[in-house]
Amino acid sequence: MLTATLIFVAAGASAQAQMSGTAAVTGVKPKPVTTVPIRPALQTPADTANAMAQAERQAIQSDLAWVGNYNGAITGEVSERMVAAIKEFQKARGGKQTGVLNPQERGVLAETARRRQDNVGWKIVTDAGSGVRLGIPTKLVPQQSSDANGAKWSSSTGTIQIQLARRKEATPATAKLADQERREPAGRKVDYSVVKPDFFVLSGTQGLKKFYVRGQFKGDEVRVLTILYDQATEGTVEPVVIAMSSAFNPFPSGAQIAGPPPRKTVEYGTGIVVSADGTIIADRQISDGCLAIAIAGYGNADRVAEDKDHDLALLRIYGARGLKPLGLSSGAAKTGVELTGIADPQNQGGGAAASSVKASITPAGSGSDLALAPAPAMGFSGAAAFDDDGKFAGIALLKPVVVAGPSNAAPAAQAALVSADTVREFLKVNGVNAADGSSDAKASVVRVICVRK
Repeated sequence: MLTATLIFVAAGASAQAQMSGTAAVTGVKPKPVTTVPIRPALQTPADTANAMAQAERQAIQSDLAWVGNYNGAITGEVSERMVAAIKEFQKARGGKQTGVLNPQERGVLAETARRRQDNVGWKIVTDAGSGVRLGIPTKLVPQQSSDANGAKWSSSTGTIQIQLARRKEATPATAKLADQERREPAGRKVDYSVVKPDFFVLSGTQGLKKFYVRGQFKGDEVRVLTILYDQATEGTVEPVVIAMSSAFNPFPSGAQIAGPPPRKTVEYGTGIVVSADGTIIADRQISDGCLAIAIAGYGNADRVAEDKDHDLALLRIYGARGLKPLGLSSGAAKTGVELTGIADPQNQGGGAAASSVKASITPAGSGSDLALAPAPAMGFSGAAAFDDDGKFAGIALLKPVVVAGPSNAAPAAQAALVSADTVREFLKVNGVNAADGSSDAKASVVRVICVRK
């Protein structure tokens, strides 16, 4: 460019000299020669953005979504919507609306987005039952529960709800799945709809709440994320909805697709005090492979016996006082039971209170095994079960979720009931007499904590 400019200037000077010579001969004054500077082509904001790495473009879109300026898919693809969002961010700060972030503006945007993520407790989590990865605003929805059909997070008042559904379905298709979500539950009004070959998105109103649904399938496995929130919370939740949609990864590469999920580093269960000297019966799998076992409020415990056939374990704490053993009087579960246990801390906002839930029972195969439905919340494995007459009917155990398997296989029970007779026989073999004791289950259950590597 420099060479071309010099040539142009030299040529112009030569022309002027020639014209001056002509004027001397003819006496006619020539018109002055005007040189036009050569300017480089102007670069558009889209050009600037496209020159960035895709990861940085995605990060900018994500940050713009968190500050409420961007409402679109976070793919890293540059669009007019992205440029307009940058200009809106610049305008809100009183800056020049160029559509291109300077280093100072980029820093402010990132810091503002980070603070908003911290305010809602944004975390990327993995659903243990299915391997789905998703972002959860843990401070907005501290209460969590799960069963064979999925997982749910909600606020204490129910104004915000996040639901992850998982199921098998013969020959699924996004158009079919989207149509199902439009009609169920009844009364949904869809304002926005996108149906692609590999996913679908719906949003609108459901009664007094707004809803957002994103679904996807792989083979016969279907995963659907649903977000419900009161319209009064829209200002807080809307940026989170966009971030959740972007973070939703229903079939992450390399995720475990069959067999039980990996064991947690810290796992919680329920134990039942069966003797005043510190003997506790609990779920064998909860207390398996632990570097340390603790009983909340009482200290460390040793595992002294186990029954691998029925997944029962005996724990022993020493020097504890004030324990109230449960009376394991004979009961007979018929159609339903009441389970008393202590839910996982995450399910009750960090609390440790004992609670009771109802469950129905059905045969679950050969022998005396019984399936429980719905499966109780995480932390209830080892909970005491009572029949309609208030008598001990057995112990509830949560089973590891098998995510995939033969398409013609019956779904495995996610919770089972070990009968009262089996429990008493296990205790008898290990020299524990639990015939007498309290009838107050909430006073006799304790939280079992397993710490692994």
